[in-house]
Amino acid sequence: MLNGVGREVPDNVKAFVKSDDFKKRKRTLIDKKNKQSKTVFFDDLKLLFDELNISSKMTLSFHHHLRNGDKVIELVSEEVQKRNLTDMHFAPSSIFPSYKLLGELIKEGNITDIHTNYLNGEVADLISKGFLKGKLIMNTHGGRARAIESGDLPIDVAFIACPTVDKLGNGHGAIGKSACGTLGYCISDLEYGKKVVLVTDNVIDELKEHQINSEYVDYVLVVDSIGESSGIVSGTTEVTKDPIGLKIAKDCANLLDYLGLIKNDFSMQTGAGKTSLAVVKFVEEIMKKNNIIGSFASGGITKAYVDMLEAGLFKNLYDVQCFDLDAVNSFSKNKNHIAMSASEYGNPFENSPICDKLDFVILGATEIDLDFNVNVTTDSMGNLIGGSGGHADIAYGADVTIIISPLIKSRIPIIKQKVTTVTTPGTDVDILITERGIAINPLRKDLLDKLKNSQFPIYSINDLLDLTHKITGVPKQIIPDEKIIGYVEYRDGTIIDCLRKINYESK
Repeated sequence: MLNGVGREVPDNVKAFVKSDDFKKRKRTLIDKKNKQSKTVFFDDLKLLFDELNISSKMTLSFHHHLRNGDKVIELVSEEVQKRNLTDMHFAPSSIFPSYKLLGELIKEGNITDIHTNYLNGEVADLISKGFLKGKLIMNTHGGRARAIESGDLPIDVAFIACPTVDKLGNGHGAIGKSACGTLGYCISDLEYGKKVVLVTDNVIDELKEHQINSEYVDYVLVVDSIGESSGIVSGTTEVTKDPIGLKIAKDCANLLDYLGLIKNDFSMQTGAGKTSLAVVKFVEEIMKKNNIIGSFASGGITKAYVDMLEAGLFKNLYDVQCFDLDAVNSFSKNKNHIAMSASEYGNPFENSPICDKLDFVILGATEIDLDFNVNVTTDSMGNLIGGSGGHADIAYGADVTIIISPLIKSRIPIIKQKVTTVTTPGTDVDILITERGIAINPLRKDLLDKLKNSQFPIYSINDLLDLTHKITGVPKQIIPDEKIIGYVEYRDGTIIDCLRKINYESK
């Protein structure tokens, strides 16, 4: 069977989840919860496991708003290991290097299946080598929300790290010693999980405002620490000083300006990488020069966007995840810094997700191929190093999707004949900007027409590939292993690629 980008996938994998089927299932799930009238508090995880009757083969979910500072998934993993539960299905929204115990549980067979949107570190390495006995399913942020809400990913128990909880069981993410800001990725788990546990290290009498409604909460587990707020900073939330990165960013901002995309009431999103943040600064300069006020910026929010909001350059920020502590503080004090759920952000079956309202997005790539398919899931050897996150959601939704990257990374060409793994289909990608030239997807004839008389260095993507090979030579082809270790799901549930065990043989 061919997927939507011409890649072979096994005949037994599923294709589209029909929108009508989704809506029907959603109506039957809305009132599914049979919770007790009052949220019950525990301070002992062992007793809570007994109360919930957590057993082998169950599905447990987690969110990643504390990122590398999270301790909740490790806490629960310890109890799974102590009880020697097996064939567990873990569904964290993302997996980070600090999640060390997950690796042990995978090798021991305690965890056999994983749903996630992004992963790197030891867990990614182990799965790449074939240690996961079941399968890895890679979702998008919006696709994970769709899967949970549609019933494709049923959650037995959702463990939700929550920095502050009041005595009624309401929760907030931007208050307390472990404040992480918005809590967008756990809302589907909260509303659709069969049982919901808030895990907190700060209980107060009453929250005047809350992000999590006690109506959906069955239990609260009080622990010494749910994690470290400093761990949410990814380490890349600074503007690049690299001359190549700055040139790419400057060219990108100038191109956006030339295309008329930086205008009053425009909307945008970028990643949190250093070059992407440089694009934000150059866009900010253009806005100030031309007295432009944008409608909103969205996504994972950083200090760069907070500064623009507070300077009056954007009317609103729509935030699914805070990427640094400046964003956490902003969410606490700025009424126009607005939290949104992953479903509101990118669920393809929502009526009007934020991703569909974006004028343009700036994204990165590990690889891009001649059909403009993008890989941010594996490296060129097939090792798992990331995942879509919101990449495919916003690439689809935005009017113009731009990939920015050096033409060569660590002596490896970014452009391939075919990407190792398809994360985002080329039909959703419009422009590639490198330091040596710009390529426009031939499907966007409107953009090609606007740029044909411009001074920008426009090339075909084939020409850029030829240029790269003159510099690096033609890389040896990596032969994929036959063993499938997982699947890449597009946001609507379509399988768009298979993940295979790494194989270092080459020809």
